[in-house]
Amino acid sequence: MQVAISDAHAGLKAAIAKVLGCAWRRCTVHFLRDCLGRARKDQHGLLAALIRPIFNAGSLAEARDRLSEAVAHLEGSLSKVVTLLGDAEPDILAFYSFPADHWRKLRSTNPLERFNKEIGRRTDVVGIFPDDASLIRLAGMLCLEQNDEWLVGRRYLSAAAMEPLLEQRLHRHITTEGEEVRELTGA
Repeated sequence: MQVAISDAHAGLKAAIAKVLGCAWRRCTVHFLRDCLGRARKDQHGLLAALIRPIFNAGSLAEARDRLSEAVAHLEGSLSKVVTLLGDAEPDILAFYSFPADHWRKLRSTNPLERFNKEIGRRTDVVGIFPDDASLIRLAGMLCLEQNDEWLVGRRYLSAAAMEPLLEQRLHRHITTEGEEVRELTGA
């Protein structure tokens, strides 16, 4: 795994680093919600109109320009949002370091959010579980069902879209003795 996308919960970030050992990136949907939470309701439309284009830019440079414009526009009125934008810039723009075909999919945690919603919907139908084990069985069955569906029928990123990343992982390293070693890093 190269990257994990989540909200900016400190415990979750620490767990990702410790357990998965991969890079962490901030979900743009959660980030926008964080920004909206620091503004009055009547400011939400303007704020969303300034922040969403940052994530739809055609390049990292364009995204940085849009972010700078948003900061300049918000400086007097929403200082908390300006601080949040400045602090989160590397995390919210990190998806631009991947191939452009991947950007839309790497910006948010939408598939995971949909799955969590489905677990909630299915557990609401049951209502009251007789014990913890029955709840765990239902959630586990849903996880297995989802896993099987993604293994067989669905692809979040096509094989063609993954090819540039897979080629980057297969590279040559020079050892300290000057010897060339072919290395394939694990997924």
